[in-house]
Amino acid sequence: MDQIERITYYESLLRTAETALREYEDAKDRVLALSEEIGELDRYLGSEAWKQDFEDDENGKLPADLPRGVLSEDGIYNAVTAFRKIREEEGEEKGAEE
Repeated sequence: MDQIERITYYESLLRTAETALREYEDAKDRVLALSEEIGELDRYLGSEAWKQDFEDDENGKLPADLPRGVLSEDGIYNAVTAFRKIREEEGEEKGAEE
């Protein structure tokens, strides 16, 4: 690889890394902005309303074509847990910067 090819190659790597890092930061900001929505999901899981919805689903009372990911305990739990982990990591990073 000659000098021009080398510089061009590493320039491409840098541009790819910068784009990915910028997209990551944007996505992290969007996730962190979901605090209220994640809180609502967390409160819904295990609530009387969720229990009734789950029971009605189990008894075939809901339309077959109704999206029902929220009736999976794991779905909400995993989303809430992932959100908390990201929020904690972000807090740790900000604490390290200060």
